[in-house]
Amino acid sequence: MVREEFLRGQSMTGNHPVYPFSAIVGQEAMKDALLANIVFPSIGGVLIRGEKGTAKSTTVRALADLLPERDAVKGCVFRCTPADPGNLCESCRAAIAGGGVPETVPARMRVVELPLCATEDRVAGTLDIGEAITRGVKKFEPGVLAAANGNILYVDEVNLLDDHIVDLLLDAAAMGVNFVEREGISYSHPARFLLVGTMNPEEGDLRPQLLDRFGLVVDVEGEKDSALRSEVVKRRLAFERDPETFVQQYEPQQQALRERILGAQRLAAEMKVDDRLIDTAVKVSLALGVDGHRSDLTLVKTSLAFAALDRQSTVQREHVEKAAALALPHRMRRQPFGESRVDAGAVRALIGECYDSP
Repeated sequence: MVREEFLRGQSMTGNHPVYPFSAIVGQEAMKDALLANIVFPSIGGVLIRGEKGTAKSTTVRALADLLPERDAVKGCVFRCTPADPGNLCESCRAAIAGGGVPETVPARMRVVELPLCATEDRVAGTLDIGEAITRGVKKFEPGVLAAANGNILYVDEVNLLDDHIVDLLLDAAAMGVNFVEREGISYSHPARFLLVGTMNPEEGDLRPQLLDRFGLVVDVEGEKDSALRSEVVKRRLAFERDPETFVQQYEPQQQALRERILGAQRLAAEMKVDDRLIDTAVKVSLALGVDGHRSDLTLVKTSLAFAALDRQSTVQREHVEKAAALALPHRMRRQPFGESRVDAGAVRALIGECYDSP
């Protein structure tokens, strides 16, 4: 179990400074995909594909450090939030139903990593069958999904995990609940987390059925612009030479980004989905021959998130275009050993037909 840490106003993990999110050079698509999932968690997570050394893990950890604290029930292994009564564990629900007011402590979002060697019991948790039979008590030993509730669940080299473990993660991420059943005895607990997987396509791909269930997919590579590459090196060296000073230097940008995220979350909760956005998502998905309805829903939610991040109460054409580039390519039908490719120009034209028409 990952040790609980409560940090207030510091860009630190333990005693180690965290590289600021706002200091990361380039990789805009990766940052956009992560921010969209923070604003609209039901998008379904992010899969980041690309070569090593492209700031994948740095960006994920920087995102967790950037986010504000929330109130979590003291002593609750699932870090339940009283302000979210629809997502409480059995113990917290019973305490509140009995008229109790749980004591809370400030908790920051953190990154919970899943090791490649993890077993199903280690991921989902286990039930003590002996306790249940002899004493009628459901004694649950929490797993990684319990630690991940309210946090970022980070899976490096997700393509190397057993398929049934990936299925388990995606099911929990989609439902926001982890169900454990052993010998006819069942237990469930909240498991609302941002799933972020990374992989190097050269080491093998995910099965299409699993790939489709990631909300957004980003392909990253090293910067090709010499000026940007130089800036990456300069900032990294400055951070390693004097981390505290470097972090303080970017605190104004960090605070502005925190306020932007909080504002976007509030705005997204109030935004209405208009027929134009839905019709556009359906038309694009049908034109690309995408299977199922996940693409439509994801495209709508991601467009709303991007509009909210831009402080706009209605979705504009550019928001849909940006969302389509992240939500559609990995869902297209493809031939064996072939790659999914989207004609970006054709997609923009389709979106334009919907948004330019009266």
